[in-house]
Parts: sequence; C-alpha cells; structure tokens
Amino acid sequence: MMHEPLSEQDKLRYSTINQENIDFIMNRNNRINRWVIADMIRRTSYHHPEKTALVFDEIRLTYSQLEEQCNQVANALIDLGVKKYDRVAILAHNTHHHVITWLGCAKIGAIYLAVNYLLKDDDIAYCLNHSESTVFIVEDSLYDNVKGVLGRLPGIKQLIWSNQGAGQVPIDGFIDFNDWYRAAPKAEPDVILRIEDPVQMTYTSGTESLPKAVLISNQSLIAQYMGCIIDGKYDHSDININALPIYHCAQRDVFLNPIFWLGGTNILMSPDIGKILAAIEAWKATMFFAPPTVWIGMLRHPDFGRYDLSSLVKCYYGASIMPREILKELLEKFPKAGVYNYYGQTELAPYHTILKAEDAMAKIGSAGMGGLHMESRIENEAGDEISAVDTTGEICGRGPHAMTMYFKEPDKTEAAMKGGWFHSGDLGVLDEDRYITVVDRIKDMIKTGGENVASREVEEAVYLHPAVEEVAVVGVNHPQWVEAVTAVIKRKAGTTVTEAELMEHCKKNLSSFKVPKKIIFVDALPKTPTGKILKREMRESYKGIFR
Repeated sequence: MMHEPLSEQDKLRYSTINQENIDFIMNRNNRINRWVIADMIRRTSYHHPEKTALVFDEIRLTYSQLEEQCNQVANALIDLGVKKYDRVAILAHNTHHHVITWLGCAKIGAIYLAVNYLLKDDDIAYCLNHSESTVFIVEDSLYDNVKGVLGRLPGIKQLIWSNQGAGQVPIDGFIDFNDWYRAAPKAEPDVILRIEDPVQMTYTSGTESLPKAVLISNQSLIAQYMGCIIDGKYDHSDININALPIYHCAQRDVFLNPIFWLGGTNILMSPDIGKILAAIEAWKATMFFAPPTVWIGMLRHPDFGRYDLSSLVKCYYGASIMPREILKELLEKFPKAGVYNYYGQTELAPYHTILKAEDAMAKIGSAGMGGLHMESRIENEAGDEISAVDTTGEICGRGPHAMTMYFKEPDKTEAAMKGGWFHSGDLGVLDEDRYITVVDRIKDMIKTGGENVASREVEEAVYLHPAVEEVAVVGVNHPQWVEAVTAVIKRKAGTTVTEAELMEHCKKNLSSFKVPKKIIFVDALPKTPTGKILKREMRESYKGIFR
C-alpha cells in the first residue's frame, strides 16, 4: 500500500492513544499486520508454494497457482465495480469456480453468499434481493433453478456463467466465468481489510417462513479455523475429502478452509457414497467429515469392504445426532481412526462444542465441551444458568465464533444474543464433567398427552433393533394426544421386520407414553444435501394419518 507523507497533525496521532488515532495507524500499516481471510492462501503459498492445494476433477492447483487465481477473481470483481461489503452470490456445486469465487471475494472485502442449490426460483430470488447482491454466478447445471426469476433480480448488475457442472456454453445475458477471470491481473489487489469486517453471508434453513441471513466476520472464521485445527488435530500433511456441499458452512468452514490454512490438500467432489469410498482409497485420504446419515450409507454400501480405507485416521461427524449403535459400529470398522463429533450452528461459524476422539466411547452420545475459544452453558426459560446435572435446558454459547448479526433483523439478533449468550434453539443437559448431551431441537420435542418426549430418545431405542438402518421420530397431529409419537423407518436390505415386531421392541426399551403410536416404513428418509433429516417435511407429509 502506497503511503502519502504524514502531515504534522498526523504525526501527533502517534503520541495519543485513542480509537481515532489507533484506527488511522492501523490503516496505515494494514498490509503489514492485518489478519484476514484474504491473506490465507498467500501465506500458505509462502510456506508450501508447490504443494497440491486443490483437486477438482482433472484440475490440480498448487498453492501458488490457487493464490494467483484468487487474485484474478478479486481483480475481475473490481473491474465489475464490486466494492468492499458488496454481496456476490454464487449458485454452484462443489467446484473449482466456487472455491476461487469465495476466496476472491475475501481479497477485496466483498461478502460472499453461497446459495443452497436445492432452492428454486422464488426462494433464490428472495435470498438475492434480500441480501442486495450485485453479482450472481450460476453453474450451468443449475440454470433451470433460476431461469424463471432472472427478470426479478433488480440489484444484479452482472450474471456470470460457470460451466463446471455440465460443460455448457453461456446463454444470452451471461458472461463466461473462465474468460472473465483469466483476463484479470494476477497481483493481489490493494484494499484495506480489518479482522472485524464481515466476509460471508449464509441463509439459514430455519423453521420460520423466511430464512435469516447470518453475517460472519473474518474474526469469527479465523477463531473458528484455529479451534478446528487444534481441537480436531488437523495437520499440514492431511488429505481431506470434501464431499458434502461447500455452500454449507459445516464442510466449508470446519474442514475445507482450515486445511487450506494449514497447507493440506483438499479433494473436492460430489456426495456420491460409492465415489467417496473410491476417493478415500485413491487419494489415501486421512480425514473425512459426514453427517450420521452419510456414515450409515457408507457402512451399508455393498462395496464398503472392497476398498482400502486404512489411510483414514480421522473420522468426523456432525450436523445431526449420531445414533449410539452407529457410532459403536463406526469405531469397530475404523479401529485405527479417531472419531470426533462437532456440534454447532451457522451463527457460530459454525462449531460450538467438540467431543474429541479420546472421549468417543467414554462419553458416547455426548456433543463434548465448548471448543478452544468457546464457552457453553445450559439455560432455563428465564435465562438463568442451569448447573444441575441432567437437567434439561437450552444450549447457549459465547466466544469469538459468534456472528455479527442477522442482516436486516435487529429484533431477532437481539433475541438470539440476549444476556450476552447465543441461544441455539437446542435442548441439552450437562453431566458431572460439564460435557453437553443434545436432547433435541426445541421444535422437535414431542408433546403427547401432556408429556414431553425427546425424539432422540425414541430413535436411540429403535436403533437397537438389528433390522433398522435409519429412523426419524416426529410428532404428528393427533385428535386425542395432540401429538402422536411417530417413527419413520428405513429397514436394512433383506430384512422383513414388521410394525408389530418393532412396537414390541420399543415397549421393552421405553416408557409406555414414549412408544410410537405408529411406525411408517419408507425406502428413504428425506434429507438436505448436508445429510440432515427433514423432520419438518415429514410432519407435514404425515399430518393426516391419525384422522
């Protein structure tokens, strides 16, 4: 950064310590001592210039090549008129273009917005218009998701076409991503960036009619990356398979980016279970993250035993609760691996607690303790801390991972942050060692006949039956019980267990009011791309079964 000579008045700033003078001096020295996401790949390239940073299909990028391409995207965005804090939206799968868009935005202080690729038309239009995005990058294979609303995006000044989904040429109104960024300079742009600056926006799926836009700063992400690296025992020699969608913060911010920070290798691919197993063997991957549903799919895959998975020494799960019986099986099938459980929310960038590998069996079923930089507690409905063991309350957290705000939602921001703690919406209990166990989402607690039933407790009991591959328990409207405990089950291949048999099994393991009133067998449970089971969708689908 080129400095203008100091005036005599500015020189006096160095003799008085106050906010205005510190801001002036920090801006003068911004490139020297700043600590932001924009510097991540450059600094890793300094240490590991020729090491493979990113693999996507036939593309192999070293850290020095990745740094150059991120700079090109940043300069190309500047050429479009994008300024600091402007929002740049992208609708894409796990692609090379997606990665350099995110990191290129960070280089100029623009706010990156990854759109959930399961959304269509009006839902996407809402996110783009609400966020006031000015640039929209669309992957060719996802064009049908937005073609009906492109005329209703008044804030979008430029449409960009990414061909890394289907290899299609741009249609009218779009410019080609490769032509656009490759014409830009490879030198890093000169922009003042501060650790407090917001750097990404993520829309929650939520339970409300409209999603909330979570604004996250450089500080939140950097603290979160450091916590992941230390708590999760990442290493610069790690080879990480990224198969879950990187539009979601779990894969992107707990795994992809911390591995970039360290200098490991990131393999980018689609969430196909057979391909995941093959990729672990082919790349000798050392670490892999998936929600419980994907781990279950891997363990049940007919080719599971055909692959050499011995390189996998770190297995991570999160996004939803891992059934105890599945965790036991995972530990048996990967005896040399450490198994870690991350728990958190988008608003906490996203990890809050971690159950480390050394506690996986001793604290089976727990979400662990607050991460390196985080504090955790359980609150009652009045907002008071609960210190009693095994007493249910809301899980709350505080620390540098916390979001900046819900964009355009001051009241919801204040409600979430009341009392100086972020309120998760999850119910949990503490044990005698202050480890947290997640009981249920508040919204998933079933109120039946005047009693509260935690869906997780019923699911754990159902999973004890050897014929059950997956189960989700929901409360369904009932004329007598208000809500009826209902179990939706996918059976293991080749089994023929009946509803009556499973009812008897549940009666042996649960109090009578917790036993499902009905069991529904399905071929597959509805899930998000990140593997979360869509209980809200099931409650809607089955709401008329007890009439």
